[in-house]
Amino acid sequence: MEQTWTHIPIMAQQIADLLLLNPSGVYMDGTLGLGGHTKFFLSRLNSQAHIFGFDKDPQALQMAMTRVADERLTACHASYSQAPQVLASHNVQGVDGALFDLGLSSYQLDDPSRGFSLLREGPLDMRFDTTQTLNAAAIVNTWGMEELERIFRDYGEERRAAQVAQAILTARRTQAIQTTTQLKQVVESALGPKRGRIHPATQIFQALRIACNQEFAHVEQIASVIEHVLKPGARAAVLTFHSLEDRLVKNQFKALAATGAWKLVNKHALAPSYEEIRQNHRARSAKLRVIERI
Repeated sequence: MEQTWTHIPIMAQQIADLLLLNPSGVYMDGTLGLGGHTKFFLSRLNSQAHIFGFDKDPQALQMAMTRVADERLTACHASYSQAPQVLASHNVQGVDGALFDLGLSSYQLDDPSRGFSLLREGPLDMRFDTTQTLNAAAIVNTWGMEELERIFRDYGEERRAAQVAQAILTARRTQAIQTTTQLKQVVESALGPKRGRIHPATQIFQALRIACNQEFAHVEQIASVIEHVLKPGARAAVLTFHSLEDRLVKNQFKALAATGAWKLVNKHALAPSYEEIRQNHRARSAKLRVIERI
């Protein structure tokens, strides 16, 4: 299973070139995951540097600490939205750079027990932080028609959100929907079987994951976080994987730049190289935006 969870950090070289301006600096990895970006960054930084890695997933934190195995990393079980308070508790006045990788870790997708993927039978969970109460099964089995339709439409960009919500309400009257396979079958009953490359349930699973983990609420706080933690001259890089997140980040960066205290390092989102996408298909939808505090 360890081999299945090999983690390839996306756009690591480009991000390091844009972000690591001070080789002795203190940096923040807002989404540590399995530590791929952090490990690469530490290989580029000197012995005085330090990285604070944040993740809501306790399992990811343990694996990251094992994989990175470097005393220059402090792993924090917290959301990046809590970074100002956590860094202050470590007497860190400001950081020289911050990365926010908003993608799922490969191991989360590939581990059936986490319930993120419709390709594998597993419990309908989808929590990043397994200590939180709300999971995807609770949303599917207890939320009302309007709430379900809203998240499928707004978070999954599903045009037939009402049909899916109605199918879920009908199915759960007979039996609770507890597994990924059950949900996949319910969505197929509403939208039809797979046609082409993308399964009809893909957007529904995405919407549930976003709602379960309040992902957009956290993304909307990135501007506030970097205002609190970045030193003058420091940069923040955000890696997104779908248009909704990218739009939120783009608008936040635009608003910061309009104040005159920040500048966009790249006016348009950067994308991975053709070669990187060829080697790692999960990089294909990545977009990178970087901003600097003046």
